[in-house]
Amino acid sequence: MSLVRLLLFSFVAILTSCSEPVDENSNVSYIHAGQMIDVVNEHVLVNQIISVENERIVEVTPFDSTKDYPNLIDWSGYAVLPGLIDGHSHIVGDIQNEDVLAPIKMTAEEDYQLGALHAKRTIDAGFTSVIDLGTYRAFVDVKLRDDINAGLLPGPRMYVSGAYITAPGGGGEVVGLDYGVEIPPEFREGVSANEAEVRANVNKLIDGDVDLIKVIATGAVLTVGTEPGEPEFTEAELRAAVEEAAKRGRYVTAHAHGAEGIKMAVRAGVRSIQHGSLMDDEAITMMAAKGTWLIADIYNGDYINEVGTAEGWPEETMRKNRETTDAQRAGFEKAVRAGVNIAFGTDSGVYPHGHNGNQFKYMVRHGLSPMQAIQSATIWGARSMSLEDDIGSIESGKFADMVAVEGNPLNDITILENVSAVIKGGLLVN
Repeated sequence: MSLVRLLLFSFVAILTSCSEPVDENSNVSYIHAGQMIDVVNEHVLVNQIISVENERIVEVTPFDSTKDYPNLIDWSGYAVLPGLIDGHSHIVGDIQNEDVLAPIKMTAEEDYQLGALHAKRTIDAGFTSVIDLGTYRAFVDVKLRDDINAGLLPGPRMYVSGAYITAPGGGGEVVGLDYGVEIPPEFREGVSANEAEVRANVNKLIDGDVDLIKVIATGAVLTVGTEPGEPEFTEAELRAAVEEAAKRGRYVTAHAHGAEGIKMAVRAGVRSIQHGSLMDDEAITMMAAKGTWLIADIYNGDYINEVGTAEGWPEETMRKNRETTDAQRAGFEKAVRAGVNIAFGTDSGVYPHGHNGNQFKYMVRHGLSPMQAIQSATIWGARSMSLEDDIGSIESGKFADMVAVEGNPLNDITILENVSAVIKGGLLVN
């Protein structure tokens, strides 16, 4: 184990060894918001009081200077937004690097410890909820989610997929077999060669208490030996995943770069498409008609180009990144114009966690207004998860998840790259 990992292990081990939940936060009864961005009605309210009880918002009313508000958090000098939502993250394990065998060189404990560190960085960046879309080693994300929910660790609300449903040798596999390295079974929990195996593995993941299912419908940019434009499951196999998940109250999101894979996934009934890099006009029309969500990581291409070049990532990866980056952004612009449902998702873990907000300016640059970009990471993101009754806006009955920023992000969206304070469930966490 490297010195950096040893220090990380020691630090987080101390944190997670506590017999009681961490108590670094303070209860919040009232928040005084100088400006409050109402993402449902698309306007800004000034000088508001947000009252909180038992983790949830009770009401939002105008500030009354004649009243005494006990246990008040004074955010009167800030713009206040709902807690942000990243619809595509990979918190567990190390971030992407040049070593294609890196995932199997980590221990399960290291994956978890790094996940704990990344969870803290994510919530400190204002992202109070994330969809965590798979780990190479199955179910580590489930444990991390549960420990955060129990109050043992600081972090966002995690909605996890446990492992990838992927074809043998597909975009969700570690490529060690191509290097003559045996892959441990915990890295292959979702590998499915046919429809029956897809159904069995979906149920195995749900038995492991995942919140949703992720299928790898096409090849991947970052998995050597696969091509983003190539389908890796049949439409019948994708439909099998959707059917099995629905039987048990879960939904399916599809990693899909290529146009044909996207169209098969949409016809099969997936709720959302991740990436969508090479979608054509027909795929966009289908998504708009069916209400399928697009969650496109349009920041990532620039990061991969810069860091991958500097660090010597595989040339195959760099080629695929060049072939998809501009195409993805052009397709995103078309999808916005066509009225496709858009949710915010960054593929964090490719780039360092905590920089999730870097994507907002890309979304504005490629077709969304600042308000729409914020909605994509708040109320639209919540709707994409069917969680709009709990998160996504500052309204009565919802979890008291909020962020404070200096200045108005509707005037300068890059303000969201540096949040000043975060509240999750009525607790001040940063």
